[in-house]
Amino acid sequence: MSARREHDPDPLTRASLTVAWVILANKPFYPLYVWWLVGSGVGASLATLVSVPFFLMIPLLAGRFPFGARLLLPLIGTLDTVFESFVFGRASATLSFLAPCMVLGIISFHPSEARWQRCLVGFIFICFVVAWHFVGTPIFPWDTGQLATLLNINVLAVGSLLTFIGWRYAGLRSCQDAGPPLP
Repeated sequence: MSARREHDPDPLTRASLTVAWVILANKPFYPLYVWWLVGSGVGASLATLVSVPFFLMIPLLAGRFPFGARLLLPLIGTLDTVFESFVFGRASATLSFLAPCMVLGIISFHPSEARWQRCLVGFIFICFVVAWHFVGTPIFPWDTGQLATLLNINVLAVGSLLTFIGWRYAGLRSCQDAGPPLP
């Protein structure tokens, strides 16, 4: 077997890589959305770019450590979401990005990795509960209308990401590796 074939990621890892690249490709645009649609707080929105190097680790690890790449995607996404929720405040709905993280935590693992999957899903839930309790006002003083715009941006982004994840993982064998596919 060639060296290249030994490092080809499995279908679940390839799907995780695709999602990671989509997130990375969209990260630089978020401050532009804030500038264009909200009008102020662009400096605060630049904090969303802090996670870019961490998301870049996923493709770098995938060839040699596919499990690590699949674990890191929802883990980094969760930590990024909690961080951004403190930046943007509860009213911005940034915590809703935990929904795609939870979905990734559910569908990105093989049956032999169930213990890790359970721990990750539990961790995401604990992060949600803690953040829901402690996230308050944003670090930038957006007014009510601006926060409503941020909420709309974030909810649309979450829906779009969930749809993309559904399309990308459709038909893949994941944690549900029992029996033939349904017709």
